[in-house]
Amino acid sequence: MSQDEKTFPCDEATPTASAHHIKTKSEELDLENGSSGPDAKQEELPRDPNIVDWDGPDDPENPFNWTALGIIDVRARRITTRERLFSIKRRVIIIRGVVCCAVAPEIGSLVVFRFLAGFAGSCPLTIGAGSIADMYVQEKRGGAMAVWAIGPLIGPVIGPIAGAYIAQAKGWRWTFYILAMASGAVAISSLFTISESYAPTLLARKTQKLRKQTGNLSLRSALETNMTTKELFWFSIIRPAKMLFLSPIVFLLSLYVGLVYGYLYLLFTTITSVFEQNYGFSQGSVGLSYLGIGIGSIIGLILLGGTSDKLLTYLSAKNGGEKKPEYRLPPMIPGSLFVPASLFMYGWTAYYHTHWIVPIIGTSFLGIGMLITFMTVTTYLVDVFTVYAASAMAANTVFRSLAGALLPLAGPKMYAALGLGWGNSLLGFIALAFCVLPVIFWVYGERIRTSPRFQVRI
Repeated sequence: MSQDEKTFPCDEATPTASAHHIKTKSEELDLENGSSGPDAKQEELPRDPNIVDWDGPDDPENPFNWTALGIIDVRARRITTRERLFSIKRRVIIIRGVVCCAVAPEIGSLVVFRFLAGFAGSCPLTIGAGSIADMYVQEKRGGAMAVWAIGPLIGPVIGPIAGAYIAQAKGWRWTFYILAMASGAVAISSLFTISESYAPTLLARKTQKLRKQTGNLSLRSALETNMTTKELFWFSIIRPAKMLFLSPIVFLLSLYVGLVYGYLYLLFTTITSVFEQNYGFSQGSVGLSYLGIGIGSIIGLILLGGTSDKLLTYLSAKNGGEKKPEYRLPPMIPGSLFVPASLFMYGWTAYYHTHWIVPIIGTSFLGIGMLITFMTVTTYLVDVFTVYAASAMAANTVFRSLAGALLPLAGPKMYAALGLGWGNSLLGFIALAFCVLPVIFWVYGERIRTSPRFQVRI
């Protein structure tokens, strides 16, 4: 889907209602207080006969009415040969990048090709949450978000386990060859299972089709914008940056998620040496030490995935029926405490060479805290920004990815100076200070969203 092409809101009374009020580039949008989409309210305006909209609340082409199998049928009926070729070319970029990594002759070229692969592979992380906002109403997003979060959170755990055995048996280059094969299989399957879900784009296609069929060139989409292609491009580029630096909600939560994500990769720099040198693990079996984080992530997934939507419904019913985004935050308050607890436990048990299972249990706490934090923040941002969820997540992903890349660079010198015990304790105290953040947004989040002082306007 083309989430980053979103440049105008669609105000809907219900998830499947029509959207008659169109924002153009001359109108400012209040991103936080006036977020639009399926959860926003609208005033009914007179119907223009030339406006192309959904064919009633049960229109099967409306993403809110899609089923798991229905999306495949919709894609099969609507995709064109031109679109299919473009989709294939996009997916080939990441495969080429990974293959080039496998044959890289020296470290410089490896870094360049890793950048290319990462650039192409970042799309699911940025548009995934936006896709969920397109297809799921607010009270059902928590469960969908839990399923989507499995990939970006379990992937960094499964990768080192498989990679360790592959590198031991065939050499490190084969880790990239196998990754390229897996990427190819996923790319082929996605051609038939992943479809455009952004309502303005779907209605624009429907409008073009009806213009050809009827010859009525006055037809226009209910979500049409007057922006040129150039304006659309720059608007889509600037919007995530403005949201990151001007919205306290996006900035502070992205900073916190980036910190937790950076801690994950910072711990990765120590796990191999700790379990090989302190506990005598082999190159292959050392990958199994990452299972603690994976098991913790699954526990966090079960805990939050089964309670997020229920908690939203319960708190909404208890407070007059209004589904406030802040009702997503309570699980994050205790969940955030798992992160510093993990760092303290892992650091000192590894320092004193306690039985190997104890530091692994410590890393499992990081998995629990990381997943609860990641899922809660993601769902909260989607509920706050809705139609601009992909832009909010793009800002969040950039911050998180930079932290994941840069924080580990400080690891070797920090651990050399402070050791595993005090080095991880320093990280733990910083994480402990950030645990107040979900409390602040739980208490003051609505005030921040509605205060004119903190509004981001585009």
